[in-house]
Amino acid sequence: MEDLKALRDDLLRKVQTAEEGGLQRLHQIKVWLKRVKTIESQFNDLDSSRTVELQRLCCCGVGSRNLRLSYDYGRRVFLMLNIVEDLKSKGIFEEVAHPATRAVGEERPLQPTIVGQETILEKAWDHLMDDGTKIMGLYGMGGVGKTTLLTQINNRFCDTDDGVEIVIWVVVSGDLQIHKIQKEIGEKIGFIGVEWNQKSENQKAVDILNFLSKKRFVLLLDDIWKRVELTEIGIPNPTSENGCKIAFTTRCQSVCASMGVHDPMEVRCLGADDAWDLFKKKVGDITLSSHPDIPEIARKVAQACCGLPLALNVIGETMACKKTTQEWDRAVDVSTTYAANFGAVKERILPILKYSYDNLESESVKTCFLYCSLFPEDDLIEKERLIDYWICEGFIDGDENKKGAVGEGYEILGTLVCASLLVEGGKFNNKSYVKMHDVVREMALWIASDLRKHKDNCIVRAGFRLNEIPKVKDWKVVSRMSLVNNRIKEIHGSPECPKLTTLFLQDNRHLVNISGEFFRSMPRLVVLDLSWNVNLSGLPDQISELVSLRYLDLSYSSIGRLPVGLLKLKKLMHLNLESMLCLESVSGIDHLSNLKTVRLLNLRMWLTISLLEELERLENLEVLTIEIISSSALEQLLCSHRLVRCLQKVSVKYLDEESVRILTLPSIGDLREVFIGGCGMRDIIIERNTSLTSPCFPNLSKVLITGCNGLKDLTWLLFAPNLTHLNVWNSRQIEEIISQEKASTADIVPFRKLEYLHLWDLPELKSIYWNPLPFPCLNQINVQNKCRKLTKLPLDSQSCIVAGEELVIQYGDEEWKERVEWEDKATRLRFLPSCKLVLCNR
Repeated sequence: MEDLKALRDDLLRKVQTAEEGGLQRLHQIKVWLKRVKTIESQFNDLDSSRTVELQRLCCCGVGSRNLRLSYDYGRRVFLMLNIVEDLKSKGIFEEVAHPATRAVGEERPLQPTIVGQETILEKAWDHLMDDGTKIMGLYGMGGVGKTTLLTQINNRFCDTDDGVEIVIWVVVSGDLQIHKIQKEIGEKIGFIGVEWNQKSENQKAVDILNFLSKKRFVLLLDDIWKRVELTEIGIPNPTSENGCKIAFTTRCQSVCASMGVHDPMEVRCLGADDAWDLFKKKVGDITLSSHPDIPEIARKVAQACCGLPLALNVIGETMACKKTTQEWDRAVDVSTTYAANFGAVKERILPILKYSYDNLESESVKTCFLYCSLFPEDDLIEKERLIDYWICEGFIDGDENKKGAVGEGYEILGTLVCASLLVEGGKFNNKSYVKMHDVVREMALWIASDLRKHKDNCIVRAGFRLNEIPKVKDWKVVSRMSLVNNRIKEIHGSPECPKLTTLFLQDNRHLVNISGEFFRSMPRLVVLDLSWNVNLSGLPDQISELVSLRYLDLSYSSIGRLPVGLLKLKKLMHLNLESMLCLESVSGIDHLSNLKTVRLLNLRMWLTISLLEELERLENLEVLTIEIISSSALEQLLCSHRLVRCLQKVSVKYLDEESVRILTLPSIGDLREVFIGGCGMRDIIIERNTSLTSPCFPNLSKVLITGCNGLKDLTWLLFAPNLTHLNVWNSRQIEEIISQEKASTADIVPFRKLEYLHLWDLPELKSIYWNPLPFPCLNQINVQNKCRKLTKLPLDSQSCIVAGEELVIQYGDEEWKERVEWEDKATRLRFLPSCKLVLCNR
């Protein structure tokens, strides 16, 4: 290794001398030096443990106290020696540098005003120029600035002496045609004329390959919509040896993966400061200073553009000649109520965004996308709820197989996220939600209204603070109406709505009454959402007139009794009664024979055995969420194979030790969430006839245990391999999360999918797990209040390596951090900086 480093130092002196003379180091020199740097780091790791390895030897070095470890170390030394010898043999260069060359390329025009791309430009440039990067993908929604970023990269290559010989720019677009791409490349490298044009695609590919194989090239592909077969075009594979690069832009993240790019860079909308800076520059100082009130009004217009550079540019240009406050006030009214009223938006922005919509693979996917515009601006939309809507609306066929229909729903969501038409993740990066960029939502509303030709087809007044139902010119043409999050107090009248299929009235917290006449003429209504109307205490019997209704959500309302007419809704598939704290009874639910989903969590009424018997009679039931507060009901539930098969979420509360000493759980394949609170059971175990090697709860993702003072461990969680969230609170006797003694018979590594672990007020807790765990997905550990005996976490220096974000360890006791015992020094150095004092109450 010393010989190799000496060879490297001599080579570096030669290179530096050549570079001082205006020459440029050869690419093969860069590659060799990088390999030496890598192997030097590996050698240092190996060398640092030599003393320990020598001490392991015995019998004058002939034997070892641990043959396996000594053999492994010896093998690594032997391999390292071969690599070093190989690098030494390849480190003799007759020539180390050549005259600097400037890439042959075409500098492309840029718009004069570019704001907020400095950081991502440098990040993208550094990533592309890294020797390990062959292909780079840039993705993001339409109008966000991907082409501008790629243009800046193109122009930088043209201005930089970096050894690149040719830069080729090709606009691919949605209509991908190999011969058109070959024609553009051919023109850049000198293949022109009748003879070239008459060649077949295969012959052109050979010509392009032969030419580019001898060049260090950069290929920039703008606006690709699906995988581009580079070999069919004739593009050589970029490698570290040839130094060639390929970069592309796309709206779809999935395209990046199809191109072999698994770490693409997302181009995002501008932050508030950069957006305002760009808007100011487009409007101009003269206009902004033409009246003292205009700058403040202009900020509101800029905010309506939501950081989208294309919108800021176009609307900024539109407003550059508006020098009266009346014009700017009008702009605020239009932009905040319905941005598509801007002529410039319709003409330039929305058609560009619509291209993403037009390229969706099917009409059902397009319909599902447009449906998302019914929700309020910036609303987080729960994925499962959205899929339930889609199934009941008939966008997805849910008649045969609920699991398959839900899978199709998630596939559609994935398609929309990859197309940058939806954004995944809510608070704390919760992947259970999606949201719509505001400008994309405007585009969806524009399309839903048939490009504004039929505005009353789809009426969306979500979050408008309405005090009453809006006046509609012609109710007969309305197909969907969304009045979410308003201040409507009473709903009267009898509108004739022969085409209405969707009615969103949720989150009108002042709503107290809906007249019976209102539902009389809605024969095609399929979805009715009345959730979160916390002051709504009753429904009229005329709800029975909704003969086509499939989806009814009354959750979080104050309704005390269900109307008799509700039991006549024979087509009803989905009924959500969760958190209806005033509800007295759901007796007669078995009359709704078509029900597939029934949600009964968090009700104050007792779940009786007779109600469980009614639920068992629902032959089409597929999804059940339920709350149990009596031991007899729990026994009845767990003995019913039909109901257990349907269980998705279950809450068990207030069972004392006398009624349930040991809770025995059967295998529940579709169970997603479990809450156990205020119970006195001594243990939770798995049924004996269940295999200890197979997951009993393959879909269980969230568990909350609180106030269970008889439990000493939660070893049953071994059989929940996909658990993502675990909360254990206020349980005085819990000593271990996973008991080493109980788990000895099960060869299972737990918590491989765990993302969030919250431990609160567990005075006897000493161990989460007895050995370090890999925790490939763990993002946060939160240890709060009276967990003083927990002095060691199951972590080592290799834990959480795969997790996308650095682990955060939050603690509530200032002394806890000092008491923690780390696995070793490397573990301490790795995770101690991640510890943060956070005082909280759950």
